[in-house]
Amino acid sequence: MQFVSLGKTEAIGASCHLALIGNTGILIDAGADPDEEGPASLPDFDMNHMRSDWHVDHVLVTHAHHDHIGSLPVLVRHFPHVRVHMTRATRDLTDFVLPASARLQRRKLQEGNSIHAPLFKEEELEEHRFLYAPHDLNTDFDVTGLRGQCEITARFYHAGHVLGAAGVLFSWESEGEIRRAFYTSDTNQHPQSIVPGGNYPEPPVDILIPESTLGADSGAELTTRKSEEKKFADALANVLARGGTVLIPSFAFGRAQEILALLHRFKELELIPFDIPVYTAGSMRAFADIYDRTRFNTPRLDEEFRVFDVEQVRLPRKPALLNNALRGPAIHLAASGMMFERTTSNDLARRLIEDEKNAIFLVGFAKEDSPAAQLLAAAEQGDDAEVQLDRMKPAQSVRCEVRRFRFSGHSHRRDLIKLVERLAPKTVVLVHGETNARTWMAENIRFFHPDIRVVVPEEGAPVDL
Repeated sequence: MQFVSLGKTEAIGASCHLALIGNTGILIDAGADPDEEGPASLPDFDMNHMRSDWHVDHVLVTHAHHDHIGSLPVLVRHFPHVRVHMTRATRDLTDFVLPASARLQRRKLQEGNSIHAPLFKEEELEEHRFLYAPHDLNTDFDVTGLRGQCEITARFYHAGHVLGAAGVLFSWESEGEIRRAFYTSDTNQHPQSIVPGGNYPEPPVDILIPESTLGADSGAELTTRKSEEKKFADALANVLARGGTVLIPSFAFGRAQEILALLHRFKELELIPFDIPVYTAGSMRAFADIYDRTRFNTPRLDEEFRVFDVEQVRLPRKPALLNNALRGPAIHLAASGMMFERTTSNDLARRLIEDEKNAIFLVGFAKEDSPAAQLLAAAEQGDDAEVQLDRMKPAQSVRCEVRRFRFSGHSHRRDLIKLVERLAPKTVVLVHGETNARTWMAENIRFFHPDIRVVVPEEGAPVDL
């Protein structure tokens, strides 16, 4: 097996990896970098065309987050003969995520917020749908290429990250022996509010390709879900009691639905007042509908729970009504989770940040240098430290309460080390993590398991496994 990362390896974004097995080419994920626009956001698909022995027969999309699926239409344009595999829930999500991305790119160009033409248009997405093959979890399917020299099967395993997310196990025969490689994708070994923890293949595997997102986060391994929920409920209650407004920046898909379920439980347990309005906006409602429609045929902690059972108020657009909604006490759940510029959460944060009765509670991973990470760093300085959340706006004093709660959909680094021990691979290939995260993971695996070969791939550099 030869492995090549076509997307950036020193940061999280544009996840895309080529696996060459017995003259079959398989791309794993087709992401786009949310920090970039236009061609710079894409994996280097041209790399494949420069090598006659690198070809693509199949694509496996592990889930519907932008950094794993955002370049799929461009990939299909490069390789129009490919077969695209995903779980059934991810297939449903794709029909919403990709058209929404096309519309956003078009709007940015029209409004002068981008100089780049859209990477794809809505019209071509309908033409691609016949290429998407949905699969059930824990069921083998064939991914052998037309020129394949051995039969290759793949199997999806529930990843515990978001709705539809899956790790994938590849199996093939080489020199008379069955070989197995497992790609975890983004994975969470513990249950959240809606989605149960991930499932994994029986050991051993020959090759393990785990994510490394939280590899540099020493705090994540020191917390438990139960303790974070208690701290979160107490913090919410305190802000609401003083008449403040709480902004919870959140990824529209996955984190938002999990937090809504948590808020619903807090109200039922009377940890926060039942009549406090919870404002949501935009695509969160569309994702909630998909969560509810798939609740009987995807892994759930409680298949009877419906996201739309959580009472929500649509965030008003008219300035007077919006100002009234922000007076509090109230809770606002808004995208994006990292508070990127020209998003609802960024706009609301700039309106709330200078009032000490308000709060901004971060509930997910924030990339270094993202507005959310900058806000957290400024708040830790104290004494009216300033932060510039939008480069086109002046810096502001951070007077509101700012806290981070660890409700990530990713496994922390100690859990990932335990997964390595559990699956007992001969080789580990570390992906999906910033440089310091992958470095920590590599050093610790080598220290505790010197018999395991650890590979930290570089973009575009093939590795023989």
